[in-house]
Amino acid sequence: MISTVVWGTGNVGRAAIRAVDAHPKLELAAVLVHDPGKIGRDAGELAGLDHGLGVAASDGIDAVLAAGPGAVVYAATGDIRPDEALADIGRAVRAGAVVVTPALYPLYDQRSAPPEFRDPVLAAIADGGGSLFVSGVDPGWGNDVLPLIVSGLGTTIDAIRCQEIFDYSTYEQEESVRYLIGMGQPMEYEPLMLAPSIPTMVWGGQIRLMARALGVELDDIRETMERRPLTDTVSTRTMGEFAAGTQGAVRFEVRGIVGGEPRIVIEHITRIHASCAPDWPTPPDGDGAHRVIIEGRPRIEVTVAATDEGENRSAGGNATAVGRLVGAIDWLVDAEPGLYDALDVPLRPAVGRLGRK
Repeated sequence: MISTVVWGTGNVGRAAIRAVDAHPKLELAAVLVHDPGKIGRDAGELAGLDHGLGVAASDGIDAVLAAGPGAVVYAATGDIRPDEALADIGRAVRAGAVVVTPALYPLYDQRSAPPEFRDPVLAAIADGGGSLFVSGVDPGWGNDVLPLIVSGLGTTIDAIRCQEIFDYSTYEQEESVRYLIGMGQPMEYEPLMLAPSIPTMVWGGQIRLMARALGVELDDIRETMERRPLTDTVSTRTMGEFAAGTQGAVRFEVRGIVGGEPRIVIEHITRIHASCAPDWPTPPDGDGAHRVIIEGRPRIEVTVAATDEGENRSAGGNATAVGRLVGAIDWLVDAEPGLYDALDVPLRPAVGRLGRK
């Protein structure tokens, strides 16, 4: 059994505890938390399970890493604290652990990552012998392994389009939704995540991964951006009111240009309420979905809608990202120490997990 630590118990960490507990080759060794109110609570309770797991949450990072865990699922956010997340991950890698995380966007395509992200990780690997694999859902499997697998069903491929279509009021990170993405802010407000070059920073690595796997050279990566205001004040179940005239929907594309044409496209259509931008694409049902469209012969369209924690689509997406990461741990433990990406780490069947509670 591979002793595994879950670091963070937010919307990703809860799913990670459940995934580690369900995996036949992993053993939950510790859970690390920042909130003093969670210290001492059982991991099963924090994960929303109906039974305890016999592991009490702790804030003792040094002691947990000194115990030499085989793996760490780093589930703390890196969106608004990338430097701290990089330092935490470096500590775990330097302790010799295999680390999996969705936290650091620049490392999704580690080959193109800036030196300030890549070099500290490589140094930690050299010092401690650990490994790192960074992935998620979007960016993540929704625009790397899924479109690449589906592309193999085609005869001719004209373009690949990956879409995330979501109601962001279902997300639990209200600060990110309101301020990083700008929902509910005046239209003159400039959200950090929508600033020029930021979408390419986040999703450009996925474009490069797909181009590398498809054996094509990119001419360029370009962005488009469109924002819509709410026509009426709306009330959401999880985040309260959003005023008429404030940002209610965003649509952007990150386009990989091949031969002068947008051939590899990642598109986001994000709303805070279904009433905003009704002419834009919508999910087939519910609050959100991920879709891959292969334009060519034949034309192929695949839509994935995951649910968890009471039919919540956002929680379902988080759970699939966790499934990809936690499912890779035993492969990474058997591999050489290193910095890995989605093209290195296979997506494998859930061996030993069918019917497992």
